[in-house]
Amino acid sequence: MEVGKITEGIEGEKAVLVGVITQYQTEEQGKEHIDELAFLARTAGAVAKKKFLQKLQVPHPKTFLGSGKMQEVKEYVIDNEIDMVIFDDDLSPSQLRNIERILNVKILDRSNLILDIFASRAQTAHAKTQVELAQYEYLLPRLTRMWTHLERQKGGIGMRGPGETQIETDRRIIKDKISLLKKKLKKIDKQKAVQRGNRGQLVRAALVGYTNVGKSTIMNTLSKSEVFAENKLFATLDTTVRKVVIENLPFLLSDTVGFIRKLPHQLVESFKSTLDEVRESDVLIHVVDISHPNFEDHYRVVNETLGEIDKEEKPTIVVFNKIDAYKYVPQDENDLEEKRPENYSLEELKRQWMARLNNNKVVFISAEEKINFDEFKDILYDEIKRIFKERYPYNNFLY
Repeated sequence: MEVGKITEGIEGEKAVLVGVITQYQTEEQGKEHIDELAFLARTAGAVAKKKFLQKLQVPHPKTFLGSGKMQEVKEYVIDNEIDMVIFDDDLSPSQLRNIERILNVKILDRSNLILDIFASRAQTAHAKTQVELAQYEYLLPRLTRMWTHLERQKGGIGMRGPGETQIETDRRIIKDKISLLKKKLKKIDKQKAVQRGNRGQLVRAALVGYTNVGKSTIMNTLSKSEVFAENKLFATLDTTVRKVVIENLPFLLSDTVGFIRKLPHQLVESFKSTLDEVRESDVLIHVVDISHPNFEDHYRVVNETLGEIDKEEKPTIVVFNKIDAYKYVPQDENDLEEKRPENYSLEELKRQWMARLNNNKVVFISAEEKINFDEFKDILYDEIKRIFKERYPYNNFLY
């Protein structure tokens, strides 16, 4: 299957996007996944010129795609002077070598692309160290002769063992770098733990959610601060903590890195310390982009990732954001097919989700347009107040 050209993009390297629809996916899911890859590519600064999808039981073990589809991609790459081809899944070292040999252009897989975005967006020493560690752990099993420049960084003379090949030298150098970065991260993590301990006994809330759902906009509105926010994936990498006061009640609010499906496991591991804010929070504010056609899938991905990070169940407020961008399409009364997400009105969705979660901590807002924002603040205030009373039953501050 060939999907049409992408017209969006900014000046940058020309890319082709490649994905596989496996036996465990629907065609619609496959298209949505490669659309997300296009958003990732655009965030990285690439111009995606074409998307290619192929239905396979599983990706081809040697070349990811079948030979016929790979030939199609090759012809398009040559005819259109494409700079790189990006695959929507991780490639094994052998797949990477085989595909590079066939296409003769730069090859990236999804993890490599996400790591590149993280590297460009990291601002603090903590985030930069975490990303660098994840990059080296990703590269280690994929070493080829292209990494011979690493020997010069190490010093070269006297560093190579008897009979040691260049790739063995490079592998050892990268292992040394990984070891040093892990030590550096431990030191930074200790400093951050001290900082968290110095924040006193205020109740803590953490904003969590899929990437690009509007968490930073909510943070800015609640705390009247200027946390960086834009319509790109992973605009926020470092956890930002602000003191917020609603009515007479102060609490701490954290804005965390956005989640995404197929997040490279190296990043999940290295960013776990960043997500200590999630583990140590008293209440989670799970933000969902209601205008996205696959918002329910995003909600599930975030909950699964949270389960990996923190086994403890926490009180959660579910905030469906961007209602101003929600497109309600009433279903034709003669249409006998099952309703699609966009066939439900916002009121119907609200009733469904309140029944599903069996509580009243569900709110539909637009952080950008301030729609229903007071309702959200009231729910948050009540939850923070409840936790405060449980923690300090003899404190008459709120009575």
